[in-house]
Order: sequence, then structure tokens, then C-alpha cells
Amino acid sequence: MNVKVILYILVLPLVMYALDGVNINFIFKKNKVVQARILYIMLGLIITYLLVSFIYDFYDVSKIIQG
Repeated sequence: MNVKVILYILVLPLVMYALDGVNINFIFKKNKVVQARILYIMLGLIITYLLVSFIYDFYDVSKIIQG
């Protein structure tokens, strides 16, 4: 299995757990639950992508440095 896929599987639940601690309800109008959930999911996926890219690039560069 690809290393990136494993990282996505491991990082996504952590990001969603971390986002659960953030109160974003004050941003939305009343009765806009669907839009709030969509934004919540999009933010989770975006942060997951950025974090996995960082971890994978860091891992890739550290392999080059070690020889």
C-alpha cells in the first residue's frame, strides 16, 4: 500500500478530532446546518492534505539527506 494512503488514513481522524474542538458556529447564520457541515468536512480534508503533504515531503527529504 502506498505510504501516502496510509498517512491519509492515519491523519484524517486526528484532524477531524482536532477540528471538533473548534467552535465555528458563530460564523454561520441560523438554520444553516448543512453549509456548516460541508465547510467542516472541506476544512478537514484540506488540512489533512496539507499535513500529509508536509509529512511525506519531510520524509522524502530526510531520505535524501541520509544518503
